[in-house]
Order: sequence, then structure tokens, then C-alpha cells
Amino acid sequence: MGTHDLFAEEEQGRRDAIGPCAFILRRFALPYMEALLPAVADVERQSPFRRMITPSGHTMSVALTNCGALGWVTDRSGYRYTRDDPETGRPWPAMPEVFACLARKAAAEAGFDAFEPDACLLNLYPPGARMSLHQDKDEADFSAPIVSVSLGMAATFLFGGRRRSDKPVKVPLYHGDVVVWGGEDRLRYHGVMPIKDDPHPLLGSKRINFTFRKAG
Repeated sequence: MGTHDLFAEEEQGRRDAIGPCAFILRRFALPYMEALLPAVADVERQSPFRRMITPSGHTMSVALTNCGALGWVTDRSGYRYTRDDPETGRPWPAMPEVFACLARKAAAEAGFDAFEPDACLLNLYPPGARMSLHQDKDEADFSAPIVSVSLGMAATFLFGGRRRSDKPVKVPLYHGDVVVWGGEDRLRYHGVMPIKDDPHPLLGSKRINFTFRKAG
């Protein structure tokens, strides 16, 4: 067990503010774990993780899939949401109820009531994978928050300002942590530093992150 898991019970329930409307809910997802991991496996069975191409032609270091009414995709024609998985030609898997329940409760805990996500992007990070600074701005409107759940290996979350040039703060995220941001913080740049290979006892050498949005 990694040292970061030794204090999981103590940290559960702690809320760290990283902006006026942005919070880390430490270990908030742990009570859901028994149902979360089988749900992730079921989504993956229907729509496998894959590394997509960015509009500039780069292959992402992170593999992704989706569940919910809408799924986020990228290719040479741009970033967008689709109702069907371009790889299978079928609708994205339905969002598992445990996902939606976790997202709603985490949003409410951070002060965002009545959050009803219609899209969940799942990212699979092997060691060395990263996510460059970006804004979540492909959604129809920005009134709903973002809810982001971390499972598996630890990560360093970068939370910047409203301009790419603003220096981000570095925030460690551990298994079960949930980040929620919205309101005046909704369009802040964010990313993830390269993942260090520190295997997690449940998930081994990978980090799974899923991000809930109201996209449509």
C-alpha cells in the first residue's frame, strides 16, 4: 500500500478549497468503490478505451471512453460531443446509476445543487501519461459544474487561471478524491502532470479518471 493510502480514513470528508467555487473532496468516492469498479469495467466492455487523435494530428497519451447520452471525442476534424461511439457505431453505454449518484452528491457537497450530468468522459492514464492545460468549453453552456473523480495511482492536478499563461497551482490527487469546480472557476485552465509509476493496490500501474459534465 502506498503511503498516500495510509491516511485515507483520516482524510475522508475533508474539503480543500482551490478557488472560490472549486473544491477537492478528499476520498469522497471511497464509499462507492464496491460498485464503481464493476461499473467502469462494464463501460469498458461496451466501449473500450482508445487513444484518440487531436485536431493537430497528435495521438493522446491518455486512452479514453465515454458513457451517458453524450460522449466527448477528438479527431482531425475537431473536438466535439457525439451520441454514438465512432468506434462501435452504437450509442455510448448508459451512465451507471452509481456514477450519476456520485456526481450529484459531490456537486451538492461543493455547493452545486441539482446537477444532472449527461456526459461522463473516462480517461485511463498509464505511467508517463499526462494532460496538457486546457479549458472544458465544448459544452452547450457553462452554468453546470465539472465533477472529476480520481481512482488508482496518484496524480498532480494543475489548476490554472482563465488564461493559458496563468501559472497553475499543483494539487496532489489520490485514490477516491473528487474535484468539483464551477461558477466563476468553470473556465479555468487545468491539466495533469505526467503520472509516476507508483502502483496502486487495487488498480496497479494505472490511474482512471472520470469527469462528469452537463454537455447538451
